[in-house]
Amino acid sequence: MPLSVAIIAQDEEDRISDCLKSVSFADEVLVVDSGSQDQTVSIAELYGCKVISKKWMGYARQKQYAVDSCCNDWVLILDADERLPKETAEQIEQILETSRQGVSACSFSRKNFFRNRWIRYCGWWPDRVVRMVDRRQGHFSDNLVHERWISNGPVKELDLTIEHRSFRNYSDLVHKMQTYSTLSAQEMLNRGKSVRWWSPFSHGLWMFIRTYVLEMGMMAGFDGFMISLFNAGGSFMKYAKLRESLMHGDYGNR
Repeated sequence: MPLSVAIIAQDEEDRISDCLKSVSFADEVLVVDSGSQDQTVSIAELYGCKVISKKWMGYARQKQYAVDSCCNDWVLILDADERLPKETAEQIEQILETSRQGVSACSFSRKNFFRNRWIRYCGWWPDRVVRMVDRRQGHFSDNLVHERWISNGPVKELDLTIEHRSFRNYSDLVHKMQTYSTLSAQEMLNRGKSVRWWSPFSHGLWMFIRTYVLEMGMMAGFDGFMISLFNAGGSFMKYAKLRESLMHGDYGNR
């Protein structure tokens, strides 16, 4: 059964090569680029990928567009900062050779890396995600952030991993905290959620306790502390931004 790979990307010249190498077995690799200013598009074309330029529409819509633009019904969905370990690629090829009757999607455990180190704590492992899907039997949720594939049928849990190398350094953590807190605040605003003056503090404190203590971030050393701190900061900021919006009505991309 033929397989397409759908990848969304923007300014990923330092990471997309490893991603594309890991899916070289696929029948089609489609990259949807949202205005890269570096060599991302050239690299994708060098690997023989089909490249489509599409203005950024948000995580869920961009990924749905990529899936809809593929030629095959079964699609493996990846970000440019993700890649398949060799053993996962080999097993997928075997899975494709057998019948998937009665299965609408497959999920993987995702190994999240920070500064080239696999983080097994802070809630980062196991991080199960649905990534190989029958596009005829599902769709992406409409969340502004933390989008997910909603399958209309059974999801098979594969004992396979995907590697995720999202954060190069602490600056990447800051950038993602700002981006995700803005989108999360906008999402809460759209749902009509209310907020008290103490909400940023209580949610930020709880997030730190949960990540650092309950999810054993302390076992990851200084990186675990920093991840917990930025998780707390992101939680604090999304409620602070929501409160700012409700008070002043001038919410924007901050």
